[in-house]
Amino acid sequence: MADDFSASGPRPLRDSPLLIDGHRLTLPDTVGVARGERRPWVGLTAESVRRMDATTEVRDELMARGLPIYGVTAGFGDSNTRQVHHGKGAALQENLLRFLNCGTGDAAEPDVTRATLLIRANCLARGYSAIRPRVVELLLDCLNHDILPVIPERGSVGASGDLVPLSYVARMLTGEGEVRHAGERRPAAEALADAGLAPVTLEAKEGLALVNGTSFMSGFAVLAAHDAAELAHAAELCTAMASQVLMGNPAHFDEFLFRQKPFEGVLASARAVRELLDDRDAAGAGNGADGDWAGEGYRQLERPIQDRYSIRCAPHVVGVLRDTLGWTERMLEIEVNSSNDNPLFDPAGRVLNGGNFYGGHVGQVMDSLKIAVASVGDLLDRQLELVVDEKFNNGLTPNLIPRYETGSWDAGLHHGFKGMQLSASSLVAEALRGTTPATSFSRSTEAHNQDKVSMGTIAARDARTVVELVREVTAIHLIALCQAAAVCA
Repeated sequence: MADDFSASGPRPLRDSPLLIDGHRLTLPDTVGVARGERRPWVGLTAESVRRMDATTEVRDELMARGLPIYGVTAGFGDSNTRQVHHGKGAALQENLLRFLNCGTGDAAEPDVTRATLLIRANCLARGYSAIRPRVVELLLDCLNHDILPVIPERGSVGASGDLVPLSYVARMLTGEGEVRHAGERRPAAEALADAGLAPVTLEAKEGLALVNGTSFMSGFAVLAAHDAAELAHAAELCTAMASQVLMGNPAHFDEFLFRQKPFEGVLASARAVRELLDDRDAAGAGNGADGDWAGEGYRQLERPIQDRYSIRCAPHVVGVLRDTLGWTERMLEIEVNSSNDNPLFDPAGRVLNGGNFYGGHVGQVMDSLKIAVASVGDLLDRQLELVVDEKFNNGLTPNLIPRYETGSWDAGLHHGFKGMQLSASSLVAEALRGTTPATSFSRSTEAHNQDKVSMGTIAARDARTVVELVREVTAIHLIALCQAAAVCA
């Protein structure tokens, strides 16, 4: 087992090692490595090393025969008609990284960068990219020592993968560029030396193998999906609390109703709300039969039979997010365990050109996820409005002002949660604005070689932003609900 790791200096105390082979990386493991305080030491399996060795041999044999191979002995993109001498293979990779190193915008957060490094290493560990194990081991060594390339967030259209962002990963391995290490930004060469690591000189195809993939967008996507799942649970907690403080009708969450329209996510959401409400018998609750008949016309009920949609329909809204997450997680598990560069090498002796780098599935699920998350944010803002508005909050104080203030001579000086609700509405508006599908904006680039692109990276970044905004809305709503519970008491 120890042979599967690169020996590069002392190993800090870690959790059980994580061995990757390109087939079994889980999304929870990815989040754990990206964010865990005790990250496992990550290494390659012996089988993945064997597959990589086999395809690099195929690469070398085909080069020795003088065959034109895209990105190996021929140029990139629309320059693929220009064959170069096989002796120039390393120089071709070096120039690739140079012309791609032009990202802009803020640097990606450390958790996104760690996820990117792990996913890229795992995709290459499948063994069909004709990259030496030594290069992938160095990538993992950087991850294990928390040497993180500074990657600008902008610059990828998500076809031919994340070429621009991943060029910063590749340059780090050659000892170039800037990294985050030990709490500061510093030259990559210095950080590698301090960790006892030596940079590599990339051989033919290896630069292309590193940059020609979907790992940067997948890093954003995996973390966004994880955070969105937490939001689903938080939204169910908010719904249960809102139902209680507003004296709502818990029968709205009766299992019978949801069995008649059995979407899995909706069933799960309704079940969660019921459990939070302690499964109390709610048959007929909230019908409020008290009150006098008005002549022979009608009788005014003390309480409404039905709660407003933001309470009554909450499982249907959160359930859409839960069902979207189920689909999203399945797609992402395939993506992070795929060979998504080009060309790919068959150990039987063939090289094949294709489009596995296309980030269409990541883009689609992220566009869908951000819409579902923003809808939940809108739901929570509407619940918050009911809780703070004295016209609708069933006897709670105006804007949740403490009762001793409402009865005092200066009660008009206090406005409680009015500002918080304004802030929540602003955050929701921004989240809803961010739901425009990024995948609808394909651009033809690179001399019309990349004439249909996925925009998967922009979609994933958008999803991350929408999730962050809705997390803030959720926090505001939870604070207000706790205040409402205190007012009720």
